[in-house]
Amino acid sequence: MKRILATTTAIALVAIGAVAGTAQAGSTPTTTSTPIKWEPCTDSNLKMHKAECGFLTVPIDYRRPSAGTLQVAVSRIRHTVGEKQYQGVVLANPGGPGGAGLGLSVIGSLVPGGAGAAYDWIGFDPRGVGASKPSLSCDSDYAGYDRPPYVPTSAQRETAWLNKARGYAAACAKAGGSLLGHLKTVDTVRDMDRLRKALGADKINYYGFSYGTYLGQVYATMYPQRVRRMVLDGNVDPTRVWYESNLDQDSAFNRNIKIYFGWIAKYDKVYHLGRTERAVERLFYAEQAKLIAKPAGGVIGPDELTDVFLQPGYYIFGWQDVANAFSAWVNKHDPAPLKKLYDTNNPQKPGADNNYAIYLAVQCTDAKWPAAWSRWKADNWAMHRRAPFETWANAWYNAPCRQWPAAPGVPVTVNGASVPPILLLSESLDAATPFSGSLEVRKRFPRASLVEGVGGTTHAGSLFGNKCVDDTVADYLATGVLPKRVKGDRSDKRCTPLPQPDPSKPAAKRAVPGARSALQNALVAS
Repeated sequence: MKRILATTTAIALVAIGAVAGTAQAGSTPTTTSTPIKWEPCTDSNLKMHKAECGFLTVPIDYRRPSAGTLQVAVSRIRHTVGEKQYQGVVLANPGGPGGAGLGLSVIGSLVPGGAGAAYDWIGFDPRGVGASKPSLSCDSDYAGYDRPPYVPTSAQRETAWLNKARGYAAACAKAGGSLLGHLKTVDTVRDMDRLRKALGADKINYYGFSYGTYLGQVYATMYPQRVRRMVLDGNVDPTRVWYESNLDQDSAFNRNIKIYFGWIAKYDKVYHLGRTERAVERLFYAEQAKLIAKPAGGVIGPDELTDVFLQPGYYIFGWQDVANAFSAWVNKHDPAPLKKLYDTNNPQKPGADNNYAIYLAVQCTDAKWPAAWSRWKADNWAMHRRAPFETWANAWYNAPCRQWPAAPGVPVTVNGASVPPILLLSESLDAATPFSGSLEVRKRFPRASLVEGVGGTTHAGSLFGNKCVDDTVADYLATGVLPKRVKGDRSDKRCTPLPQPDPSKPAAKRAVPGARSALQNALVAS
């Protein structure tokens, strides 16, 4: 999943002792996990929800447990129902890879009808992420200002980006060392099963967003007997990891940005950026070209503008913020709102690249990437001609995989034939994880049911107030009952997506619940 976004959560936690033992794919460790030492969390939102925090110690290398350990930061919010109504633990992951999930233990409160109260909700920062130790950072300034324009229209620009990508891979070799060989999806999956054992659970429930759906798919494949219930929202296509999936995104984001331009045009009386989708699109690319020679405020160039506009391709949340910022620049020559949006998602501080470093560490080693630049160049120019919005931004985001200093593995063949019924969610026009991925996962999990937000463009948007979707989640978590599976290669239940915002109406003055804010922040930063 391509993201020009990186935030790091720092929480003071208490470490526990080492754990020995090995785990092969499809097996469980033969030793008992050391119990987690729980203490009150210090993060304000977790503290407000009376969450407990601790560390799970796991082997760096499950095949050589004596080679050292690392610590996975974990949070827990306990069930509030009686013991007879208790339904077990729910592990939650926001995606990425590289997304910090420690704060996601709060999302049980967002499940309608109190259905989440029957579970212990478990958030965790996967190995190498956020508050887990060690936390990987290679070059905190990598997403800083004054980068070469993404589109390599000259040999000089192309060379500059090739050198930049090579330099980041080298920085990660220095920073990560041998850890880089143990950051694959299967490593985190084994950590999840070790966490299950430490929690004393025979089976887990799981709620995964975005890349978190792939974690769920692989966990269910490796440990089908340990799955109770799963909600997978915004499904990765397991047949496309990861080079092909990024090309798929390029086309989908280009479609979604056109939808967004059309929305801006619909409200031209508010934004004054053009009366048609085509007019807004022309303006965007014209302003982008101007920024090459003269960045807005001296720092927001064409790359930064693309990165700011990428967010509306993911979610309808924030559509107004981006349109207001672009309008302020075009109509008032005020760069401050654009800079604020860019800085919010790309903080210029030590460790800011943690999300990106882990993203690469996982995707570059989950599967083999093409080594020849000629292949990348041909594929991305061909895609750019059809989908210019973010194709080259995405290519350079992933380019360090060409020289990544850890050997790639072989992707797990996802197989849900023996897995209990699970719930799949997706909107029709999700760009980060195209709807075709959810259909593929539905095929591989024959007892699954797929809910589609018809015509929606939001990625992994459950628990944000869509009654049709969220009530289905609640019913499933409460009873295990899914919408009836229908025949054919299609969704099993169809919902109307959340409506696009209307900036012509007064903004609703209500506070965003702390849990929902935590979920939104985790998804945006993953």
